[in-house]
Parts: sequence; structure tokens; C-alpha cells
Amino acid sequence: MSLEERGALIDAWGAALKDIPVIRRARIGQRVRVGRSYESLTRLDFPFAAVLEFDDLDGLRTYLDHPAHEAMATRLFAAIADTLIYDFEITADAEGKEFSV
Repeated sequence: MSLEERGALIDAWGAALKDIPVIRRARIGQRVRVGRSYESLTRLDFPFAAVLEFDDLDGLRTYLDHPAHEAMATRLFAAIADTLIYDFEITADAEGKEFSV
């Protein structure tokens, strides 16, 4: 990814976070390696992860339909070769310790 593509993606990410009020929390991080054997077992190496949180499924749908999401997704797919995108419903208490499925 060129510096120009990276800058455009960061700008689109920032605009989405600012313009889409249903995003409750957004985190992005770089992969770390700690020397465990499982690290060599993955077929694809994804150097970054992004996690977006919403209050409910309607919030997710609102985000996905928002023009700022479309602009960010266009930049994302133009800038990277491979990605994994999943939507999960996660239930936890305020401390994130309990869950139910």
C-alpha cells in the first residue's frame, strides 16, 4: 500500500468514525507476535485488525448503509489484497467477563 493510499484510507476511516453516530467503539491494532507455535499455523498473515462495536443489529445495518462506510470500504478494498470481514453478536457484562450464547 502506498503512502497516498494509506493516507486516503486513514482519512476515510476518520470520516466514517466522525460521521456515523451508531459506531459505539472503534479499535484498530497491529499484530504482535509472542513466539508461540500457533503463529506459524495461520495461512494468511493479517498485520492489522479493526473492531467496530454497535449497540445492536440495527446499528450495524445503519453503519453498513451509510455513505461514509461506502467511501471507507472502497478505499479499503482498493488498498489491500486480502481481508477477512465478519459480523459477530457478542454479549458481555460491563467488565466483559460474562457471556451467553
